[in-house]
Amino acid sequence: MISLALVFAASLASSDAQAADWAVPMAGNTFRTAPGPGGNDVQRSGTVAWSDPAAVLSIYFHVDRPVELRLQIKAAVRNGRSTISARIGQNKFNVVVEEVEPKAHIIGNVKLATAGYVRVDFQGVERTGDLFAEISELHISSDTDGLKVDFVRNNKGGMFYWGRRGPSVHLGYNVPGDRNLRYSYSEVTVPKGQDPIGTFYMANGFGQGYFGIQVNGPKERRVLFSVWSPFKTNNPRDIPEEQRIVALARGPKVHIGEFGNEGSGGQSYLVYPWKPGNTYRFLTKVEPDGEGNTVYTSWFGDKAKDEWRLIASFRRPKTNTHLRGHHSFLESFSPTRGYIGRRAFYGNIWVCDVDGQWHECTKAKFSVDATGGGRHRLDFTGGSDGKRFFLRNCGFFDETGRPGETFTREATGTDGPGIDLESLPTN
Repeated sequence: MISLALVFAASLASSDAQAADWAVPMAGNTFRTAPGPGGNDVQRSGTVAWSDPAAVLSIYFHVDRPVELRLQIKAAVRNGRSTISARIGQNKFNVVVEEVEPKAHIIGNVKLATAGYVRVDFQGVERTGDLFAEISELHISSDTDGLKVDFVRNNKGGMFYWGRRGPSVHLGYNVPGDRNLRYSYSEVTVPKGQDPIGTFYMANGFGQGYFGIQVNGPKERRVLFSVWSPFKTNNPRDIPEEQRIVALARGPKVHIGEFGNEGSGGQSYLVYPWKPGNTYRFLTKVEPDGEGNTVYTSWFGDKAKDEWRLIASFRRPKTNTHLRGHHSFLESFSPTRGYIGRRAFYGNIWVCDVDGQWHECTKAKFSVDATGGGRHRLDFTGGSDGKRFFLRNCGFFDETGRPGETFTREATGTDGPGIDLESLPTN
């Protein structure tokens, strides 16, 4: 987080220079950060309103240089009179709100010593009405020429939702282009403290689906393997029978179902208590069945235990392909926790061709989704660390990766991941 040298004034200073102004929507840039994430204080659109005195609502924006800013909020109350605090770093200032129609309320001036993300915390101090305040925007102005301020600007394309989830980052692996590939293999290690709820650490991605591990709740973690239907829809019930994903096999305690809202298809998951700090391995097989379909099968295991367990095997109709598009990604799927950082290491990455020859993947191309590509969020990066790649996103850290950059990791010095393919479990 940004290092701040703060000077606040009781009123906005006048200036002969032409000031630039930015209106930062609360709805797309604010999170309840205390007493914990969640709640209904932050909406997808409209205002932020709250009545809990323990709640801290934090809004974030990014500046590209040291600068002095003038800050104010557009706020109202439904009834009564409220005092709310605005805090930046260790400095706390009170603002009185008593108008029922939205009005500008001055916070003051702030000097920022470095470029980076700025966090402003709002909390209720006292109130006589139903709510502490309804705030729609944080207004920023500056006399600095050329200043660039980045944040989620509007809700076009549902960006208030996607922006609060945070940017998704990806690694596209360099594989032999002159061979038909059958297997992909990778290992994922999530560092301790980098596993907030609402995170998907996707290990083996392919052209028609994905396979990885998730944090789904305080006491639930999953291994997830999904394959999209060739029929394009967000509602799985709309898929014609002849284009549905068919489950051919499942491992013990694996749930088989459907998914939607991001395309639709067949989904499998195993509730499994994976732990940060441990390394887990993922193997996916993609093979045409000779009848115009392709079969996708995935296995998972704890590397230290040298175990393999079948997750599921699916048949995708109207598809005749080998393994294509081997990739990994790191994603936040919780808009209430998009302010919390997460990181993962991806290593020992291989593909195997139809002749049984393994090929190590030591190069990967970095990319980010539209949330990062559109500069709605800049807290994303990736790279290589010895024999592993890494991905990092969310948390409003002051580092931004370069989409399109190619990373190179050290080779393992082996001729393959050492898997006995013939002994893999089939149920």
